[in-house]
Amino acid sequence: MTLVGRKFPSIEVNAIDEMGDTFKINILEKAKAENKKVLLFWYPKDFTFVCPTELFAFQQNLSEFEKKNTIVIGASCDTAEVHFAWLNTEKDNGGIEGVSYPLVSDSNRNLASALGILDIMKEDYNEETNSVMVEGDNVTYRATYLIDEEGTVFHESINHMPLGRNVSEFLRLVDAYTHVQEKGEVCPANWEEGKEAMNADRAGVSNYLANHVN
Repeated sequence: MTLVGRKFPSIEVNAIDEMGDTFKINILEKAKAENKKVLLFWYPKDFTFVCPTELFAFQQNLSEFEKKNTIVIGASCDTAEVHFAWLNTEKDNGGIEGVSYPLVSDSNRNLASALGILDIMKEDYNEETNSVMVEGDNVTYRATYLIDEEGTVFHESINHMPLGRNVSEFLRLVDAYTHVQEKGEVCPANWEEGKEAMNADRAGVSNYLANHVN
C-alpha cells in the first residue's frame, strides 16, 4: 500500500553519524520538530557496488537539499558498526569516507518491514521447527521517501537492486512540492523551478496547454 498522502510510520530506529556516534531517530517526529522536509533513501547493503555511487551522489548534492530546507538520511539494514567501518573506508577501496549525513541502521528490520520494501520472494512456515524460511536476501530495495514538514509522504519510489537513482529528480520534486505549498498552484509534467505552473481548474489547464503544448 502506498504511503503517499499518509503520515510516515512513527517508528524509532538506530542511526549513526559520521563521527561514529549512535543515536535513536524517529523520522516522522524529526520532520515535525525541525519543520523540515526529509529525504530518506534506502539502499541494499554496505560494501557493495551501486550503493556507494548513490551515497556520494546525495553527498555531492547535500548543500542543495539543505538550501531547500530538506534533511537527507540514508538507510539500510546493516548494523551501526558496519556503517562506521564503511564510513572509515577510503573511496579507492570502495568506501564512503566523506559522507556526512546520518545513516539509519535498521538491523532488526522494524521500519523496513513496516514500509514493505524488503527483498523477500517467498515465506514458508516449517511446522517441525516452528520457524519461517525466507527466499530472498531480506535486504531493502532502493526505496526513496520524501516527507514534508508535517510528516506526510509526498513522494515514494522503489528501484530494483541494479538501478541507481537520479538525485536531480528528487531536487526537482522538492522544488515542485514547495511551489505547491507556497503558491497554491500545481506543477505540470517536466516542471522545473522558475518555469510556469498552473491553476488546478479547467481554465488553468486550457491556458497551459495552449501556450506550452504543440
